Amino acid sequence: MANAIQTLPKEVVNLIAAGEVIDSLAAVVRELVENSLDAGATRITVSVVSAQWRVQVADNGSGMNLADLRQAASAHSTSKIRSSDDLWKITSLGFRGEALHSLAALAELEILSRLGETREGWRITYDSLGEPVEEIPAAIAPGTIVTVSNLFGHWPVRRQGLPSAPQQLRGVQATIQQIALCHPWVTWQVQQQDRPWFSISPSTSPQDILPQILRRLHPGDLQHLKVEVPTPEGGDGEMGRWGDGEIGRWGAKKSQIELVLGLPDRCHRRRPDWVRVATNKRLVRAPELEQAILSAMARTLPRDRYPICFLHLQVCPSQIDWNRHPAKAEIYLHSLKYWQEQVAQAIEQALRISPLNLSEVAPSEKVGKLLKAAVSKGVYQENSEIDAALSVSSESSAEETNQATTELGLMELRVVAQVHNMYILVEHPTGIWLVEQHIAHERVLYEQLCDRWQLVSVEPPVILRNLSVAQVEQLQRLGLDIENFGDQAWALRTAPAMLQERDDCAEALLELSLGGDLQAAQVATACRSAIRNGTPLSLPEMQKLLAQWQVTRNPRTCPHGRPIFLSLEESALARFFRRHWVIGKSHGI
Repeated sequence: MANAIQTLPKEVVNLIAAGEVIDSLAAVVRELVENSLDAGATRITVSVVSAQWRVQVADNGSGMNLADLRQAASAHSTSKIRSSDDLWKITSLGFRGEALHSLAALAELEILSRLGETREGWRITYDSLGEPVEEIPAAIAPGTIVTVSNLFGHWPVRRQGLPSAPQQLRGVQATIQQIALCHPWVTWQVQQQDRPWFSISPSTSPQDILPQILRRLHPGDLQHLKVEVPTPEGGDGEMGRWGDGEIGRWGAKKSQIELVLGLPDRCHRRRPDWVRVATNKRLVRAPELEQAILSAMARTLPRDRYPICFLHLQVCPSQIDWNRHPAKAEIYLHSLKYWQEQVAQAIEQALRISPLNLSEVAPSEKVGKLLKAAVSKGVYQENSEIDAALSVSSESSAEETNQATTELGLMELRVVAQVHNMYILVEHPTGIWLVEQHIAHERVLYEQLCDRWQLVSVEPPVILRNLSVAQVEQLQRLGLDIENFGDQAWALRTAPAMLQERDDCAEALLELSLGGDLQAAQVATACRSAIRNGTPLSLPEMQKLLAQWQVTRNPRTCPHGRPIFLSLEESALARFFRRHWVIGKSHGI
C-alpha cells in the first residue's frame, strides 16, 4: 500500500503560495505599485484591461540591471532584507520576494527596465518558475515597465470564483487611491481598456489628495495635523528591538502621527467607510485604532453619521510585526493602548479652534445673502458701550478668557453684539463668527458633566407617577436613588446637580427615564440646562460663555452634532466686498 502522505510537487506548492498573495487584479496592481514606490518612483502609470486579465505598471524609478532582472522573479528573491534581524526594521513596502514569483506562476510575466546611469534597457519574459526564457535589449526611458497578462489563465477555477469585472475595477481604483494617500508626492495616471480612467495630482499633504478621491470634499472641510510623539521603549510588556542606527534614523525614538480629519461641522458619512489607518506608508486594517478614532469623535456628529479620517502612523519599524497577513494588510502593533491614547489626543488637538488650525471657507451663496440682508435691514443690535462693558466683566470671566488666550494659545475672541437674542456676533483676528448661544453652552455643560457627573440629594424628594418597570430600571442604572412611594408613585431622593435647582427638575428626570446610557443622560441634562435661545445676555455674560466654550475639547459641534458657529473669514469678506479690486478698473477707467 502506497504512503498516504506525500510531498507536493514544486509547481503545486508554487500555485498554492501564489494564490495567497495574488487573488485579484487589485492585488496585482498593489504588488507592482509597491515595487515601483520602493524603487523611488514619483510618477506611476497603471493600465488595466480586465477582458484580457492584463495589468501593466510603468514607473520612473531607479530601474534594474540585467543581473537583477534575471533573478527578479525567482522564489523569495528580494533586495529589501538580508537576514532575520531585518524583519524587525522593515522600512520598505515589499520585503518577502513573493510578488513577481507568484505572478510568474499565475500569469505571463514580462519586465522592461533600465538603470538611470545606463543607455540600454532589457526586456525579459519568464516561465512559470520565474526563470528567464527570453532576453532582448530594449529602448526604454530610465525606470521599469511590468506587464502581467492572462492572469489565472491556467487556473480557470480561480477566475470563476472572483467578483465581476466592474467589482474588480472598483477594487483596483480603491487600491490606488489608498496608496496615493500614503504617498501624496506621486503623480498617478490610470487607464482602463487603453483609455484614460482617472488621475491623481501630487501634493505635499494627503489633505489635498482626499478631495481628489471624495469629489464633494473641499480642502477647507479637512483639518491636517502632524505631531511628534515619543516612541515607547517596548510593546505590551516586552522591550522593542532597535536595529543599528535606527535611533538616529527615527529622531531619537520620535514617532509621528499625521491626521487628516473631516471637520464634524462640515462633513461626515452615512457609513464608517472612510475611517482609514496607515502605518509607515501602507494602509492596514487596524480595528483597534479605528475604534479609537470613532470614540474620540463621539458626540461631535449627528446621529448615525460617521467621521472622515485618515490616520498615518510613522513609527519605528521595531514597533510593527508585518508577518500577520500574506498581503501585509494586517499588522501586530506593539504598545497598542499607548497609540490609541496618542491618536485620541491628536484628534482632540485637531478639533480645537486656534489661528494655527482655522481653515478658511469660501463664502457660500447663503452667506452672501445673509451679509446683504444684515447691511440693508440693520439687524445687528450693536452696543456702543462695548469697551466699557468688557472692562467691568466678572473676575472669573477675565480669568477664563486669559486661560483661553495664553495657556492654550487660542485666539482672542471679542463679543460685538447679540443678534435676535439667539446668536453671538464675535470678532477674532482672522474674521467674525456667528455663534449660537444655546448649543455653545450645551457643549460646555456636556463636557463638564462628562468630567464631573455628580448626583446630589433632593429635599423634598421628586415624585414621579406612572413609571413603567423599564423606566425605574433606567433611573437605577443611572445611579439615582429611587424607591416606591405608594400606588404608581416613585420618590427620587437624588438627581444630577445641574437639574436639582431647576423648576422643571421632575420633567427632566422623567426624560432621563425614557432610555439611553449614561452618555445620553448627560447629553439630555446639558441640553435642558443650557441657555435657551431668546434669552437676552449681557456682554460680560456672552464673553464668559465664549471663554468657556473656546476651551472645550470639541468646540465645533454640540453633542447632537449640530454646528455651533458660522465662520466669515476676513479674506472671504474682502472677496465679497471686492476690496481687492483695482480702483481704476472698478470705476470704469
